[in-house]
Amino acid sequence: QVQLQESGPGLVEPSQTLSLTCTVSGGSITTSYYIWSWIRQPPGKGLEWMGGIAYDGSTYWNPSLKNRTSFSRDTSKNQLSLQLRSVTPEDTAVYYCTRGAGFTIAEYRYWGQGTQVTVSS
Repeated sequence: QVQLQESGPGLVEPSQTLSLTCTVSGGSITTSYYIWSWIRQPPGKGLEWMGGIAYDGSTYWNPSLKNRTSFSRDTSKNQLSLQLRSVTPEDTAVYYCTRGAGFTIAEYRYWGQGTQVTVSS
C-alpha cells in the first residue's frame, strides 16, 4: 500500500517561497507509469491540480502556476518536492501530495493527509 506524507512549514510570509516535501513509502516514485502531483485546496474552494513529476522525471505544470512553481525529486530518498515562489495570501491552502495516472483530479487515487499552509505576515 503506497503511503504519502507531506511535510513543510505551516506558515510562510508573503513574497517568500513555499517549500514542501513528500515522502513516499510502499512504492517507488520511479514505477511506471505514475504521475506524482501536488493538489491544493484553498479554504472554501475546490481542488486545484498544480502539476508534478512523472515516473520518468517528466514534469508537468498547471499553466496558471507555471511561472511560480518548481517540482523536483530525490529518487534515493523516494521523495518529491514542491516550491512555490512569490506567495500571496491567495496561496493559503491545504496542500496534498498525490499519485495518479493522468491530469485530472479524479485520476488520483492515492493521497497524503495534506498539510495546511498559511501565507501571512
